[in-house]
Amino acid sequence: MKTVSVESHRIRSAWQGRISGCMLGKPVEVLSFQEGQAVLENYLREADALPLRDYVPLVEGTIVEELGRKCCRGQIVRSEPDDDINYTLLALLLLEDNGIDFDTADVARAWIRLLPAGATWTAERAAYATLLNNMADEFVNGADAGFDLALCSDNDFNEWIGAQIRADLYGWVCPGRPALAAELARRDASLSHRGEGVHGAAFIAALGAAIPATDDLDSAFQAALGQIPLDSAAASAVRIGRELSGEADAVDRLHRHYAKLSPVHTLNNLALVVWALCSSHEDFSAAIGNAVAAGWDTDCNAATVGGLVGLTGTPIPDAWTRPWDGRIGLGLAGFAEVQLDDVVARTVAVAEKIAGDLHEQA
Repeated sequence: MKTVSVESHRIRSAWQGRISGCMLGKPVEVLSFQEGQAVLENYLREADALPLRDYVPLVEGTIVEELGRKCCRGQIVRSEPDDDINYTLLALLLLEDNGIDFDTADVARAWIRLLPAGATWTAERAAYATLLNNMADEFVNGADAGFDLALCSDNDFNEWIGAQIRADLYGWVCPGRPALAAELARRDASLSHRGEGVHGAAFIAALGAAIPATDDLDSAFQAALGQIPLDSAAASAVRIGRELSGEADAVDRLHRHYAKLSPVHTLNNLALVVWALCSSHEDFSAAIGNAVAAGWDTDCNAATVGGLVGLTGTPIPDAWTRPWDGRIGLGLAGFAEVQLDDVVARTVAVAEKIAGDLHEQA
């Protein structure tokens, strides 16, 4: 694969796309989890929001009003704190502090210093609990953990979506280097995930790295698939998502195929992400709108799709970015809110340092 230079406009669009997608899916996330895709679709239909091409309208007296008002159309003043964006900034901070030579222990230390336990769920919370209950007191300052960190990923949720939503930035900062992006994502994912949970993260990171260096999505998909086992269920999910592109009954077929999985499993959501990306024809609004309307993990999927569309060079429409006005709310220690311009500049700086270091080593 050709080596490409770091392009700040792609990184800006990736941040914009990820945040806008997250904000679109956030108000209906719990509705989707608790009630299912049919109830989600009914909400959007009653709100006259299908096809979904703008932020979700607020319907008074619903769970959306109770849990997602600040993310609804006409109510947005900033990007509200969310784990999807927490982890993206956390990956940036990890790379700033450690470079690409970080290991899984460094990920654990970053969690302890910056990630509140209450801002974690499922696999991450289980891994965090194992870490806190077993680590040596000196671990945060660089000492040995005092136990095998692999125990953290021995949990009931280690093939759910958590690692996949932590992987995006590793692709952004490694344009043209999908193997490196996948390796960085695996080191991060391994703290809490195993098997398909790790493969999903590696694929998303590799895809993000491949998109700027390829001429079309098909080529990018092939490059990213080369970074995970082709006989894995994650690779199968990618193929299913691609095969359903353009099919009128794609959403129903996805839900039937993955009916036995949790709404927050890696595999069903990975297939949905790929389907939404392939079906959008470079239409950002359609890509994230379809990802949300299809259900399951609405904010995670639209965030991932939005970031990947941004990497293609497709401009993110002002209608999506104007409401949050460059303000990024966070739930990390020391970071209540950051500005888009700052995180873009810092991401570009990390990407350029990686490229420079690798060039010197060649």
